[in-house]
Amino acid sequence: MSLNSFDLSKARMAAAAKFLAGGVSSNFRLNISPTPLVIDNGYGPYVVDVDGHHLIDYYLGMGPMILGHAPKAVIEAARSQLDRGIIFASQTEVEFEAARLVCELVPCAERVRFGSSGTEVIQAALRLARAATGKQTVVKFEGHYHGWLDNVQWSVAPSAAACGPIEHPNKVPGTPGQDLQCGTNVDVLGWNDLGAVERRLARGDVAAVIMEPAMCNTSAIAPNPGYLEGVRAACSKAGAILIFDEVITGFRLSAGGAQGLFGVKPDLATFGKAIASGFPVAALAGRADLMDLFASGGVMHGGTYNAHPVNMAATVATLRTLAQGDVYAAVEKHGRRLMAGIEETLQHYGIPARIQGFPGIFHVAFGVTTPIVSFRDTFHIDRARYIRFTTALIERGVRALERGAWFLSSEHDESVIAATLDAVSGAAKAVA
Repeated sequence: MSLNSFDLSKARMAAAAKFLAGGVSSNFRLNISPTPLVIDNGYGPYVVDVDGHHLIDYYLGMGPMILGHAPKAVIEAARSQLDRGIIFASQTEVEFEAARLVCELVPCAERVRFGSSGTEVIQAALRLARAATGKQTVVKFEGHYHGWLDNVQWSVAPSAAACGPIEHPNKVPGTPGQDLQCGTNVDVLGWNDLGAVERRLARGDVAAVIMEPAMCNTSAIAPNPGYLEGVRAACSKAGAILIFDEVITGFRLSAGGAQGLFGVKPDLATFGKAIASGFPVAALAGRADLMDLFASGGVMHGGTYNAHPVNMAATVATLRTLAQGDVYAAVEKHGRRLMAGIEETLQHYGIPARIQGFPGIFHVAFGVTTPIVSFRDTFHIDRARYIRFTTALIERGVRALERGAWFLSSEHDESVIAATLDAVSGAAKAVA
């Protein structure tokens, strides 16, 4: 049975547009069908919109809420710290404990620095790599997103016509108004192609190779066997810094992130989202000799809100919970069940689709059935039909991202998965 209308969300969005550009503060929240929602509250695996709908949520704040909405231990920790003061322009014991936990859990982390967003710490990582190597060129990959700043928003989602030859991809700016000079020292390659990386690094002028170690901003793509190991070896040989952008994968694929799951250590890694259960925390972690350049090498890194005490309390509470391992066991079990159930349902209704990825973040693509192993494999996805599907889902009480990603939390239990699959069946029938 479909839910009542989303009229109040529509009305609130229209009213907000008089003060907020587009009624939102992030472009990623625009143009959602049937309307961008206005959320009143969230609990466990649910969000409640202003129209009063209790929706099973697979947005999970775009990934941070691995413990579900309003996790009690995290909120209590933040509230307790808030009673002690807000910000001091100094260090706190809770910051030290958060740093210790990151270094204990993350394989590459010999040192850590905290920030407020993934975009910020990625910039710090690139600066550190250039300072350490004395080189300027950064290699990134098609379909990988490393923040919205001008020097990294290249070939994030280019059209098929703009991409150019796969052997030598075009470097495509991501937005009107982008400073094109900021791309002078950026080279773009296709991901999962080890030979392309080895050939580019052989020129000897690369400061850093930055990548999502598992591609999650475009589909949910695992690295080919041997790919990460090969890139690691090629970077070491060429004297280039290997940076893993684990803003999505960190503390979601495992307590050690993708590097822990795949057993490959980068020189530096960036984290965000799941590190603090939705509080604005990001981290840059890596080799001590590199990270200590901030302290002894004159490399600038600052920020008024870095290691904000309340956010650090949330980080400690989150990481202590994740370190126990129970969360990942639950997500593994229920995520696999959901992936299989969606696949079975879509096959039943004759909808060609590809479901792939990881239990904590997987991707559903309509119109393709073969494995998606690179950005260009996504060109044949039937996005319009999938949006009709997500619209039908939300009318049946399930909120799923229109780009195809599904995030799970420890709160998505068997009953929630069963209810989700009921909604999937109804939505699939509606668009079959």
